[in-house]
Amino acid sequence: MAKVTEITVWTRGVVMDKEARDIANAFGQAAKMEGRFVQAFDNYEDLPDRVLVTTRKYVRISDEEIEMKYLYVNERPDVVVVVEPTIIKGINVLRGMPDGGLLLINTNRPIDYMLQFIPNVDQLGAVATVDADGISGIRTVDFSGSEGGVDAAGIGAGIASPILGAMAKVTGMAKKENLAKIISDVAAMERGYQEVKIQKFRKARSVYFWGG
Repeated sequence: MAKVTEITVWTRGVVMDKEARDIANAFGQAAKMEGRFVQAFDNYEDLPDRVLVTTRKYVRISDEEIEMKYLYVNERPDVVVVVEPTIIKGINVLRGMPDGGLLLINTNRPIDYMLQFIPNVDQLGAVATVDADGISGIRTVDFSGSEGGVDAAGIGAGIASPILGAMAKVTGMAKKENLAKIISDVAAMERGYQEVKIQKFRKARSVYFWGG
């Protein structure tokens, strides 16, 4: 079976659900533009229609056709993205991650501070942080992207853009030039790309990760 890179995006229901969906869909689409095979989807068992409940979005990327069509959970995520930083204080977001994976957190806190809340940090290859809230500025919570609503806010209009830029930088799996063709806030994406901070560990894997 071909190598499939699994990306899991953790967020909070309704108030930040659109941002996480934009991250998963836009990153997958950018990777697809580079000739890769992609899957991107929600985990509806997480009850994304409940305000502030932790929810997940998934992306799978491979250089060959993906055969995992009927597996609806990323059981071994290579990359974990945390959209709202307090999530890591109560949930093991790294569960199932193979040794040498990558954790990217939206936070303005130092990496060492965030590491104290991660119980199994030894399995990580790298931790990265980006202050997506600071880059995107004050946000207005828009419920138009919720179930039954019409989303007219644009792809990556909020914190999604800087997080996407950071993902492009630290994974090397999607070019920022392709993301720029998809999202609505290219300047914020560029800042995320430039301002992301990363701390690597000895287990860091070279395949796909740590691109530029």
